[in-house]
Amino acid sequence: MQDGEIVAPIGKSLKHKTISTAAAEEIRRRILGGVFPPGFQLRQEELAKDFGISRIPIREALLLLENEGIVKISPHRGATVVKLSTDEIEELFNMRILLEPFLFERSAPLLTPADYEELNSILERYAVSIHKLNIAVWNDLNSEFHMLLYQHARSPRMLTTVQNLLSECDRHTRIQLSNIAGDRERAVREHVELVRLCEAGKFAEGAKLLREHIDHIRVGLLELLNASHDEAKTSGMTRPAKQ
Repeated sequence: MQDGEIVAPIGKSLKHKTISTAAAEEIRRRILGGVFPPGFQLRQEELAKDFGISRIPIREALLLLENEGIVKISPHRGATVVKLSTDEIEELFNMRILLEPFLFERSAPLLTPADYEELNSILERYAVSIHKLNIAVWNDLNSEFHMLLYQHARSPRMLTTVQNLLSECDRHTRIQLSNIAGDRERAVREHVELVRLCEAGKFAEGAKLLREHIDHIRVGLLELLNASHDEAKTSGMTRPAKQ
């Protein structure tokens, strides 16, 4: 835990959640918020003491986060925060750029008044979660929004692929939106504009905006990753040598 950060003991704040689930949520929040940076070692004993619980639910929480792909557990190092990979970011987001505009153009002309009502409802909740920095909510709403846009594409296999891509991109997108305030506002604006273009029947323009929307996230993540690498190099060069 960083200096100055105060967190109520998890064991005393549970209601219906299991202790391990609550611990996983708090560790996830710290990872996505930058408190635990990429490569940071998550020591079970320290986390258990910090959260006021035993090591068993901490171990279970780390296993849950490993399944999500944001923590890596190895025999010799224990649990560490997963580092972002340039190749992974490029592959995931380039696949989205290829598939999602295609699905959008097939599905958007078939959206119903009920669909638009639901899309606008999602956007309202999405904007609130963005402004409140509720990272546990905004990506779920983001995926829900995109899948609703594509639902009428009559391409079930492609839809499943995109749903999986959105899930894999989730931790990357959270990191980007957590660190860049301007991108949070931009995400809200572009989602609103996508719906407006659909309602106006401007589906080609909507597909173009969607490509730009996804590519902006890709570029932003790569810039964050490069900045992190540069900072690590600078830190390594300025660190005093051991006597």
